[in-house]
Amino acid sequence: MELVFFNGWGSLFRILVIGLLAYTTLVIFLRLSGNRTLSKMNAFDLIVTVALGSTLATVLLSKDVALADGAVAMGLLISLQFIITWTSVRFSWVRRLVTGEPLMLLYQGEYLPHSLRKARVTKAEVLSAIRGSGVSDVAAVQAVVLETDGSLSVVKREADSRHSSLERVRRAP
Repeated sequence: MELVFFNGWGSLFRILVIGLLAYTTLVIFLRLSGNRTLSKMNAFDLIVTVALGSTLATVLLSKDVALADGAVAMGLLISLQFIITWTSVRFSWVRRLVTGEPLMLLYQGEYLPHSLRKARVTKAEVLSAIRGSGVSDVAAVQAVVLETDGSLSVVKREADSRHSSLERVRRAP
């Protein structure tokens, strides 16, 4: 029963040393790879962030995983994320494959039922996003868009706008 609460000083020392080294390694890798690595621009970015956290925790707490193994795993995740984002900036088919496209859920005060069903979003969730943006009247909303990162964007009606932010947003067929 004693091992449940205290596994010995050696175990604590190992966690301190490996934790410091693994954390330093991760910070260096992140600085080398750039700010995009931990962004939350889409679901793919979120997956990489969670996987890096999981890898760090595994290296920190599992005696079966050496620091070098964890460093290689973190480097692999960051390298794959870099390669995918680099190619998605240059090739639209990669971008569509990895990130998807934003989806319009409400347009000019009218809900788009097919889009809501496809996105599995309720009218109540759309209304919540509208309220969260500080708008009280749905008629004052040009559109509500489900973004590729899962957030809902509320676009307010503008009088005579020449450059719409809705240019590349599609409606579900």
